[in-house]
Amino acid sequence: MTDDGFQRVATLTDLPEQHPIGKSLANGEKIVLIRFGSEVYAIQECCSHADFPMEDGEIVDDYVIECALHAAQFDVRDGSVIAEPAWEPLRTYEVKVAGDAVLVRPHSARDAKE
Repeated sequence: MTDDGFQRVATLTDLPEQHPIGKSLANGEKIVLIRFGSEVYAIQECCSHADFPMEDGEIVDDYVIECALHAAQFDVRDGSVIAEPAWEPLRTYEVKVAGDAVLVRPHSARDAKE
């Protein structure tokens, strides 16, 4: 873990372009990473509508992931709902890319700094 609370969770080469990949943080938080070129976004593991794994979802538009269960759609950049039946946004995580390393800051680390 870095001094600012980020932890290495993957490399860019681990993440196929626009394909959700599930990962676990050291504190047990489960996330989904999605890569768009050199940008990587991290969202909560499960859909806010029906607690279904978002890593089973697919990217249907620029930065939009669709849950495979009921087709709820979310913007991976900020977690906002794009299409119902979801009404609650997804939790997002801060991500840094350093060289090939993908680093994510758990919410517990961010909350401790605030």
